[in-house]
Amino acid sequence: MKVVVDFDLCESNAVCMGIAPEVFEVREDDFLYILDENPPESMRPKLEEAVRSCPRAAISLQD
Repeated sequence: MKVVVDFDLCESNAVCMGIAPEVFEVREDDFLYILDENPPESMRPKLEEAVRSCPRAAISLQD
């Protein structure tokens, strides 16, 4: 599984970071960083929630 973010859509709202801080981080520069592009399968439920919760629909998962 790979986490993909469309940075043209992303507004760095940090909703994803609140759901999965192991994978997403919004830093002091107000940009979103992906900490783990290929997280373990055990994180899929959290990441699917992050995908659904993103206000700009900027996050997707690829298998």
